[in-house]
Amino acid sequence: KMIMIGYMDQRDTKILRIILIEGLANFTVLTIKLLVGIVTGSLAVLGDAVHSLTDVINNIVAWFVTRHSAKPADLRHPYGHRKFETVAVFALAALLAILAFELVLHAITRETTEITTGRLELGLMLGVLTINIVISTWQRSWAKRLKSDILLADANHTFSDVLITASVIAGWQLSAMGWVWIDQICALAVAALILYLAFGLFKRTLPVLLDERAIEAERLREAVQSVEGVREIRRVRSRWIGSARAVDLIIEVDAQMSTAAAHEIADQLETLLADQFDIHDVSIHVEPHT
Repeated sequence: KMIMIGYMDQRDTKILRIILIEGLANFTVLTIKLLVGIVTGSLAVLGDAVHSLTDVINNIVAWFVTRHSAKPADLRHPYGHRKFETVAVFALAALLAILAFELVLHAITRETTEITTGRLELGLMLGVLTINIVISTWQRSWAKRLKSDILLADANHTFSDVLITASVIAGWQLSAMGWVWIDQICALAVAALILYLAFGLFKRTLPVLLDERAIEAERLREAVQSVEGVREIRRVRSRWIGSARAVDLIIEVDAQMSTAAAHEIADQLETLLADQFDIHDVSIHVEPHT
């Protein structure tokens, strides 16, 4: 158990460091977009800068939420604080959905605006695009390694930034040529992709928030029944706690069995569930079989 706690501490520290690095990258991107938008007079680029400002705010919120979710269990939160991370992911998914609808509205109601363009400004925006691609790829890799939903949500969010910035660059250049309708079509396509990403995040978080089963009850029953001494299984429940899973069991053993022997069976079950399902939060209630 001490090894597991140490691993989680290292994991949370790494997640916080990644969020901090991404926040600094987003602040750099925000500064570049703001400068390009002011110099060229492009409302699209300035709007993208405002979106980058929300990214920086999201990073700040995610950093504080991750620090809070890493706290150990207490009297008010006996199962720990891991669902704070899930709530943050849900909030990021909601922001993605709102962003997509705003993009659709912007594409439909957009007015033609005369703007300027130049090689330096275009190069800076392409540099922004490169930064977002690198950050998104790097963060997604760490999200898989650390099994972090909040990092995966942020990686998806950053990938949506890539799509939005590409759309903004295309709209910026095409608007200068007078082809505004092409920019509108691109914006609608980007909005559809962002909604798809948000839908995927909702699918990951809702089962956790609604206490959906983490593992099929029949699979758990088969595993528990394989332990010698288990006479009957009265209840099998599982749930998600953040990215981890917890199991609640009520089993029956021989009524004449000693307390020490019953405790040994419970220990075997804990080891079995940890080995087969990677479950380390197990609650087992033992009753006499009648």
